[in-house]
Amino acid sequence: MPKFIVEGGVPMRGTIRPAGNKNAALPILAACLLTDEPLELENVPDIKDVRTLLELLELLGVRVEWLGPNTVRVQATNVEMSEIEPAMAARIRASILLAGPMLARVGRMVLPPPGGDVIGRRRVDTHFLALSRLGAVVESADGYHLETTGLRGADIFLDEPSVTATENAIMAAVLAKGRTRLRNAAAEPHVQDLCHLLTGMGAKISGIGTGVLEIEGVDRLHGTRFRIGSDHIEVGSFIGLAAVTRGEILIQDAAVEHLDSTLLAFERMGVRCEIRGQDLFVPADQELRIRMDLGGHIPKIDDGPWPAFPADLTSIALVVATQCRGTILIFEKMFESRMFFADKLIGMGARVVLCDPHRAVVVGPSRLHAGVVESPDIRAGMALLIAALGAEGASHIYNVGQIERGYERIDDRLRALGARIERSDSRE
Repeated sequence: MPKFIVEGGVPMRGTIRPAGNKNAALPILAACLLTDEPLELENVPDIKDVRTLLELLELLGVRVEWLGPNTVRVQATNVEMSEIEPAMAARIRASILLAGPMLARVGRMVLPPPGGDVIGRRRVDTHFLALSRLGAVVESADGYHLETTGLRGADIFLDEPSVTATENAIMAAVLAKGRTRLRNAAAEPHVQDLCHLLTGMGAKISGIGTGVLEIEGVDRLHGTRFRIGSDHIEVGSFIGLAAVTRGEILIQDAAVEHLDSTLLAFERMGVRCEIRGQDLFVPADQELRIRMDLGGHIPKIDDGPWPAFPADLTSIALVVATQCRGTILIFEKMFESRMFFADKLIGMGARVVLCDPHRAVVVGPSRLHAGVVESPDIRAGMALLIAALGAEGASHIYNVGQIERGYERIDDRLRALGARIERSDSRE
């Protein structure tokens, strides 16, 4: 089992550039099924989840060609209906993103239950509610069987602003006959990126970046060239890295237009950042102090649908809070298992009270010491890696494949900032 051996206590210093947005790359790759012309995609993160989705697309007949380290050409000239092995679908949550474009392209799809991080219940009902409204017949037996004789535009209210359900509905609607109005839609940066790609392919979408999307179906889409935006979750991770290690980091091409709620949350913990054009600078040796609410009340950092604080950064915020003077509540509303990695931080010296599956009270600052831990999911794994880099001594982090599903060459990139980190395949 691969692991990272991390010698902590070294301030991170230097310049880093975030990879392309993982959660934009996956639906954008799936969107290649909507045309028989090639898509050339730039700034594609070369991570395990992307490689797995490309394998699934190849099974469906898509031609995949890497043109450079982060540029890929995908072309679905002849799409073939193929049974996807349950073991492959279980490797990645994004396998469900094939449903919408396959219905639009060939009229049917059979999907095993999707996999992904085990961070709580991740319902798929919203996907099938939306696709049913567009004219799909959905049966659930040993997976999901979807079929349509023709997709038709509809007025759809999603029962939750699910990101992937919104993306599935958009990809189905762009080739449906007539107009679709999608209400309570997710508006995250990655959803916006998908919409911008599709409009570049000839789709007619208005309301991008809002909770109501208007989509006028077209007869066909064409190929295009598109650059995926920077991953704002990586940016938030690097802000946390600088804070915990007392370092100084310049984050280039930091997607600053998407950082309002992220920067507010870090400011609440005393972490100040400077916007320099499209870059973000995190100064060294800041006074990390929790800013109390008016009246001296204990503040909180809580997540929510965009543009609220991203759920994927609550794990990072929890680690940063352990190094801040004061008390704060971290309230993760969306997934009931994401906070369970707190016990690993407690084992490293953090003072954290896990109140229930969604809420943790953090009292800081804590002097972290090295530990032997295992990464339970992508974001908790990155949070533990940050904690190890700020701790005293040598930590061993197992199951790092989880981290590498979402962070490209993270050990190499952190070494460039001064991190003492080694990747080992030893089982010891």
